[in-house]
Amino acid sequence: MTPSPAQTSTATPTPTTTSPTAALTQATISTLTPPADGRLTLTVIVPAHNEEHGLPATLQSLQAQSTPPDKIIVIDDGSTDRTGEVAASYGVTVLRPPHNLGSKARAQNYALPHCDTDLILAVDADTVLAPDYIERIKPAFTDPDVGVAAGNVQTRFTRTPWERGRSTEYLFGFHWHRPIQQLANSPMVCSGCCSVFRRTTLTAFGGFPERTIVEDMDFTWSQQLEGRKAVYVSDAMAWAADPETLTYLRKQVWRWMAGFMQNVRLHLPRLLTRKPMLATWIILALLEILLAPLWWATPLLLTFTMHEPVARTLTWWVGGELLLTVPALLYAARRRRLPIAQVLFNLPFVYLNKAVNLYYAWKALVVELVMVPLRLSRGLLIYEKGR
Repeated sequence: MTPSPAQTSTATPTPTTTSPTAALTQATISTLTPPADGRLTLTVIVPAHNEEHGLPATLQSLQAQSTPPDKIIVIDDGSTDRTGEVAASYGVTVLRPPHNLGSKARAQNYALPHCDTDLILAVDADTVLAPDYIERIKPAFTDPDVGVAAGNVQTRFTRTPWERGRSTEYLFGFHWHRPIQQLANSPMVCSGCCSVFRRTTLTAFGGFPERTIVEDMDFTWSQQLEGRKAVYVSDAMAWAADPETLTYLRKQVWRWMAGFMQNVRLHLPRLLTRKPMLATWIILALLEILLAPLWWATPLLLTFTMHEPVARTLTWWVGGELLLTVPALLYAARRRRLPIAQVLFNLPFVYLNKAVNLYYAWKALVVELVMVPLRLSRGLLIYEKGR
């Protein structure tokens, strides 16, 4: 299941004689409020560390937007490959910090002083946007209470078991969990690989938060705590390159789970009173982590404690899993015009990812919610890329 935008060539193009950056810079409007004609200006920032191979497809998708951005900035964050040269060959603005800044949030903050548009779109250097992504997501900001918005993220590739498993997770999550959360006006997270921010709100907050290891969730929860809105735009499509191997999957999932628990520790007490619906989703996620081992062990428990035949208990368990997942996947496949057979073929691989998720969710729970408050650990502080 490889979406057509992901097929964009990753070859480095020949630099053009006319720099698109010059034209884009001239079109940039410096303002604190939307222009009178309602046209919201937008800067794209792309933090990149050793992304010479993935960056071309990202930049091509940005330059092919039906509503072009006013400016594109690539932060070449201490790369040791040709990331900066590749970015420059597309005529975009390239910023080079004096040393590697150590996290995506710090790299994004490095670019903030160079942004003077109404909106800022933060895009990962391995993410490809649909040609109408900006066109579809901009209208969310006609509501002045909206501080951040993001679209629907799917996997670019399904070559390895881990990518296939992630594709199932994304199809389910972005077509079941996210729409429900949006209906309740309480999204859990605006995905950091393709989020749009109102610049004045972002700068007033102090920039991209660096206090946790996952800046996207931190900002999403913080905005809702302050009474502003976070929005999920289901028809704005993006495709992310996910971990191809178990090694990188483990790094990414550990960062995500540790970051989730850091935000639970930081925000949940206030969310209970100020944003109870968001707090409900968070508590449900924690309960799912706590109860998952019991659910996975149910066939064994029924077999050994109630002396039920193994075949019967496994049939019951598998049937329950299929009942909970297949309807949402079929809806997602129809919505995204994906081959149903391919979507169902990828389904078994999700259990590999679930096993990794569960291990690191429990590790994060113990480290971030138990050991850190007891000062037995400092928690996860080092940002490691997931691919």
